Formats: sequence, structure tokens, C-alpha cells
Amino acid sequence: MKHLIYSLALALLCNFSLWARQPATDTDVVAARNLAERIIPSRCGIFEFRKIKAGSNHSDCFSLHSEKGKIVIAGNNANSMAMGLNHYIKKYCLTTISWYAGKDVVLPDSLPPVGSPERVEARTPTRFFLNYCTYGYSMPFWQWSDWERFIDWMALNGVNMPLAITGQEAVWYNVWRSLGMTDEQVRGYFVGPSYLPWHRMANIDRWNGPLPMEWLKAQATLQKQILARERELNMRPVLPAFAGHVPAELKDIFPDANIKYLGSWGGFDDRYRCHFLDPSEPLFAKIQQLFLREQSRLFGSDHIYGIDPFNEVDPPSWDEAYIKRIAAQIYSSLTAADKRAVWMQMTWMFYYDSDKWTAPRIKAMLSGVPKGKMLLLDYYCDFTELWPSTKSFHGQPFVWCYLGNFGGNTALRANPKTALARLENALAHAGKNLAGVGSTLEGLDIQQMPYEEILSAAWNFPAADSTALAHSIADRHYGSPCAAVREAWEILFNEIYTEPSHSAGTAQCYRPMWGETSRWHFTTEYDNDRLTEAWRLLLDAPSATTDAFVIDLVVVGRQVLGNRFLAERIAFDEAAKAHDLAEMRHHATVMMELLHDIDKICSFHSHSTLSTWLTAARNLGSSRQESDYYEHDARNIITTWGGAGQLNDYACRSWAGLNVGYYDRRWQLYFDESFVAVQQNRDFDQKEFDSAASEWEQQWVSQLTTAPLNPTTFPADPLTVSRLIFTKYFK
Repeated sequence: MKHLIYSLALALLCNFSLWARQPATDTDVVAARNLAERIIPSRCGIFEFRKIKAGSNHSDCFSLHSEKGKIVIAGNNANSMAMGLNHYIKKYCLTTISWYAGKDVVLPDSLPPVGSPERVEARTPTRFFLNYCTYGYSMPFWQWSDWERFIDWMALNGVNMPLAITGQEAVWYNVWRSLGMTDEQVRGYFVGPSYLPWHRMANIDRWNGPLPMEWLKAQATLQKQILARERELNMRPVLPAFAGHVPAELKDIFPDANIKYLGSWGGFDDRYRCHFLDPSEPLFAKIQQLFLREQSRLFGSDHIYGIDPFNEVDPPSWDEAYIKRIAAQIYSSLTAADKRAVWMQMTWMFYYDSDKWTAPRIKAMLSGVPKGKMLLLDYYCDFTELWPSTKSFHGQPFVWCYLGNFGGNTALRANPKTALARLENALAHAGKNLAGVGSTLEGLDIQQMPYEEILSAAWNFPAADSTALAHSIADRHYGSPCAAVREAWEILFNEIYTEPSHSAGTAQCYRPMWGETSRWHFTTEYDNDRLTEAWRLLLDAPSATTDAFVIDLVVVGRQVLGNRFLAERIAFDEAAKAHDLAEMRHHATVMMELLHDIDKICSFHSHSTLSTWLTAARNLGSSRQESDYYEHDARNIITTWGGAGQLNDYACRSWAGLNVGYYDRRWQLYFDESFVAVQQNRDFDQKEFDSAASEWEQQWVSQLTTAPLNPTTFPADPLTVSRLIFTKYFK
């Protein structure tokens, strides 16, 4: 006992001595140390953080070396030190840190020393992350614990410019009230929590409103916490500014103001359309001043502002002179309120409406702002890079971005290998105005790999071929080198993760259409047999002990079965065309079994379950009424979305609780109509089926929880469950 007490006392003394040697007044060192304590509380004592000068051309940099039994991580700021810590954990400890709260970071019992000292510099000054849509598809019901882990994850991956748009409705509430609108008018103008991104981008007003006042207050408090932590970790958060979107009621208060409808969007009718105030109006500059002053009072400022006036909607005029003029006027209103302001804009609209945003119109928009004062996001470089066709954005600085996910869809779809090659080409040829690397993902899902690889490429790590990259991913995910997992990842990285993301999930997640697989694109170009082989190899691993490896089992397993579901569905339709009832029953039975087995696989991870999503929504409410409101909003966005059904299933997810509990019921309706059509020797009645499906969908969205949600039960051994399911379909 005395020996044990002595050992504990010595360990505490060593840790205290280590911390005591740190320069307590250096805020960067303190921030890095605090991050380590949050991420690896029981092991942080072995790490020592030090401050060093920036690298060549003032670039961010970090270094690693071992010294007297300690791992010394040095950096020019806390963000670089965090990147260095993650590099050590990934390379030496073979560990992947989850971006989700509550997922422990598992380290070896004995932390390996750094064999040879390392020094790594950033290749770009800016590393951007997030998308307006992420705040609706993944983050609307997050609380501080979720954000705290996610901000740490961003710092650990070198992100230093996150989009930070939480809580802005509290600012707008005060602005609109100061201009004479009532509380009821303002909160009714806002949309539901999951839909706020599209309100902020001037796509829809009022849908699922009004927002509760408690939401406004809580989100403002949360934003203060978010910004304080991001700034502590040397991030420059991008806050919003006024882009011209105003409430319809403002026309009553200012009848002479030039306020016009923006174009319709997403199938929503006119009552949900947005209004645009012409930037030439004196009222525009006044609102800009009011908003930025109030935002700065509440949240401070880092002098970079997201402004996206015409995302997926038409401007009042396509005249080039008009476009240039309004760009200049928006920028003028911005600098009148903040002389140091930089306008950040996504270029998604140039891709999405490429037939309208012609080269002269793009040039007009960009030339309306002085060079260096507009930072552009080349939004979808994994599919289409815009910098080559815009003369590198006519000299305006830009960030090369990997999108990677639409709607929070859960399909296995990414192309990191191709994207990394494109990024290398851009770094070599895009010009000095290529200011950064980033990601503009619409939703998080559970697979982090593509985003981590893209962000890693913003640093000058030694080049590695695709096999070496696949092996390093496999080792980090499994936690140690495993031949079967490495072979699986060679297939995944080189043969499966080869297609850019589209707005697509897997086949079972979409409302059936007779004679068509889906209105959304979810076909695959890779060889399904090779994906099945990758799954088999993963199942050859001895055990499943890491969160990252369990995610691999989920992502690969549900995709293999989802692809099998599509094949069975095609066979079912062929049998129906042949009026073969026995074959129809056979394929319908297999499809239902697949839905149940996909549900089991999704239950391996908390963030691929419906219960986690709905529980987070309900937990935001301070009353039953509020919890019901948030749950309805949460159900709506991932299923029917809104409008006239144009976006139905856009944000679908293959989650436990949806495959069985929502999609299965809809497929049963499809089977029922198909059987009746064949038995009565008539055509499938798509209109009748759509009506029945719509009735079920709306019923499900409104089917609110009447008792505390039961958390999903996670299998004790997901590997064994996966093997049984695999054997069932692949002898």
C-alpha cells in the first residue's frame, strides 16, 4: 500500500512539475494544454506544449520530438499545436479522434516515443470548414458538449476558419424590432430550427415557424461559447452580414423602399418566398449598420462576413452592370460599418445556375469588389472546379473546397483519391490567390475519412502513394496493423471511394416510383462484388474495439445491403411486369429482411440511429410543447422536407429506426399496390400509391413521442452480428 501511495504521489508530482514548466502566461500553450485535457484527460501529462516562431513566409507550423520521456509538441499557435497533437495520435498511436461528443479517444497503454524529430508547415494560410446546410442537416439540436468536441476536432485537423452562424436570429430579432416590427411578425418570419440555413440563404421564410423566444436566447448563449472557444484556438470565425433578405412586413413600414420578391425555390408556394431589398436603397446601408453593430455587441467580430445574396434564386436583374453595381453597393455598406471587412461568398450558385451565371456575369459580380476583399469558396471541387473557367476567379482570393456530402445522406460515396490529385494540381497552377483548402459538406454522417485527408493535404506532409494512404487509414481505424483490414481499405480507397457525392442515399430510403429506381441519383459505378469483398475482409478482423472500425462496419455493411436491396427491387418490378406473383412475393420478402438487417447494422453506432436525432431535438425543449415542436421539425427535415414534395427524401438517412419504422411501411404500400395491380390485370396506379405514401409520411412526421425515447440498444459484438448477416446473403 505504501508503495502504491508513493507511486501515485510521484506521478502527480511529475505531472505538476511538467505543467509548472509551461509558460502559464502564453495563451496558446494554455489553450493547447486545455484541449489535450479535454481529449485525453488521463494521458495529457506526457505531452509538453511549447511556442515556436512561424515557418517560412509566416506559415503555421508544428514540430514533434521526444525529450526526457515526454512528447514535446511545439507550434506557432494553439491551432498548430493541436494539429501536431493529432498528427502524433494518428501516426504513433494509430487512433482516429471522433468529431462526436462522448466518443473516447483510445490510446496505447504505453505511448510511443517520436523516433526522429518532425517539423511540418502549412501549405495554405486558410483551412475552412462547414456549410450553411450543415447547421440544418446535422447541427440544429446540438448543445455545448457537441460543439465543444467538434471545435476540438476542427482544431486537431488544422481548421482555422469555420463558418459560425449559430444564434444570428437573436441579432436579427433586435434589428427588426428596432425598425418597428412586432414580436409576432419577427418570430413568424423565421423558420423552424432545421430550416434556418435556407432562411439565412434567402430561400424560404415562415416554414415551421414561429421560432420560440427560448430558442433565440439559448442559441445566442451557445454562439458566445462557440466563438470564445474557436478564437481561443486561433480560429477566425466567419459570421454573417446583411445580404438584402428582408421580411415582407418591412414594405408596410417603408412603403417607398425598393423591395421585390426573389424567385421561387424548392417547390414552396408564394407565402414562403423571400424578399430582397435593393442595395442602392439608403435603408440597405442602415440595416447593415444596425446588424453589424448589434452582432458585434453580442458576439464580437473577426472582420470576415458570409454574404450570399442569390443562392439558388434569381437576382432582380441579370444585367451585368446591375450585378456589378449591387456587388459594389453591398461591399460599400459592409465597409461603412467595418473598415476592415472582408466579404466571403460561396460560389455554389455559379455551378448550380451555370446557364444563368455566365462568364461575363461572374466577372461583373467579382469585379464589383476590390481585389483581396472578397474571399470565394470554390464549393464543389470534388466534382467541378470553377477556378480554371473563371481565370482563377479574376484574381480574388479563393479556397479550394471538397463538398463530399449532400443532405446528410448516408450513402458510401466519396472520391478522396481524385480530389487529392485535383488539389495538388490547383496548388501548383491556380495562382497565388489560392488562399486555402477546406470542406463544404452539407452533413456530417459518421465517416470522417475524406475530410480528414483533404484537411491533412493543407500541410506539407511527405507524399504517400495510394496503397500507403489506404494502409494508414486502415491502421488508424482498426487501432493496429491488420492484414485483412488493410486489404479491405486498399479496395475501398482505390476502387470504391471513387465517385463524387451527389444528392443520393441508398435505394431503400426513397419513395418508390414504378418503372424507375428513384428521382434521385444513387446508382454506383464501382463493382459491387468488390465492395462485398471489402466487407468480407473487414469481417475477417479478430475484433471490433474502436469506434472508427465500428463505423467502417456500418458504412460498408449498410451499403452492401442497400445495393442488394436495389437489385431485389429491380427483380421485383420485373416479376410484376411478368405477372409472376410467386416471384414478386419472394423478392418482397427478401427486401423486407434486408430492411431489418440494415437496421441492425445501423444500430452499431449511436449517430446512425433515429433515437439519437429525436432525443437531441426533444432535449432542447423546456416544456412538452417545445419538445414536440422541435421533434416535429427534426422528423420533417429528414423525410418530407417541405414545399410541394420537390425535396421529399432529399435528406434521407439509412438509420436504425428509419429502415424499420418508416421506409419499411412505405415499401409495404408499394408491394400492396403492385400485387393488386397484377391480380386485377391493370397498370400500377402511381397516383394512388403516392397519395397513400404521402398520407403515411405526413402521419409519421406528426407522430410525436408520447413517452421518453428508448435509446437504441447497441450490439455487444457488432462483428459477430455482421458476420451472421453477411453469411445470410453471401454463402
